[in-house]
Amino acid sequence: MSSHEILGFAASILIGITLGLIGGGGSILTLPVLVYLLGITPTVSTTYSLFVVGTTSLVGAVRYSWQRLVHYRAALAFSLPSFVAVSLTRTYLVPAIPDPVFSTPAFYLPKNVAIMVVFALVMLAASGTMIRDRQTESDGSRGRISPQLLAAEGVLVGMLTGVVGAGGGFLIIPSLVLLAHLPIKMAVGTSLLIISANSLIGFLSGLAFETIDWRFLLAFTALSVIGILLGTYLTRFVSGPKLKTIFGWFVFATGVYILVKETFL
Repeated sequence: MSSHEILGFAASILIGITLGLIGGGGSILTLPVLVYLLGITPTVSTTYSLFVVGTTSLVGAVRYSWQRLVHYRAALAFSLPSFVAVSLTRTYLVPAIPDPVFSTPAFYLPKNVAIMVVFALVMLAASGTMIRDRQTESDGSRGRISPQLLAAEGVLVGMLTGVVGAGGGFLIIPSLVLLAHLPIKMAVGTSLLIISANSLIGFLSGLAFETIDWRFLLAFTALSVIGILLGTYLTRFVSGPKLKTIFGWFVFATGVYILVKETFL
């Protein structure tokens, strides 16, 4: 096993820890790890990412549910339109993306590069949310849920999940706090439930288009599950706002690296 492979499998634990602590960000790490450390193509990596993040988030959601930190009504209002969006995106939109995406005598944009560039831009947007948006770190107060706004956000996150294999926790948590008025810890638990359903539906929708290396995928996912069990335990001791700000800067740096690597190197 090469040093890159060792780092890749070690990073899978970090993916789980991140999901357990802040209820999102796992897919932001998963795709770069699969592509740059383990050498898997971006198209296949998006499919693998959906399975890893979906399975790991499901385990985390069960742990939060035991602590009564999952709001099922908010999850339902968000998830139903999101399920439809991710399924349609994986079934029709992703296979329809041409390769190359754009081509002229002076410029050539392969599908794999386009996916990574889009993902880098998503990471930069996510980092801004985590660094600047202090409202999502308050405890909030429960109030009336806005199902229409949650549904609209669900469609957006579902499309994002389908295209780039991102669970969308960095969009889901602010939505749950600001639109459903959930306390931050309940938003984290509810986010994990939504992410798990979104990601696994996206994985199943695209399964017919990829050949899966199940031995690798299950091993990688098992380490990520260990990470989320550790992450949910660490929530008792780690400050959520501080961790989210630090992780936001890490996501920003990683997004810049991917963007520079794919467009200039």
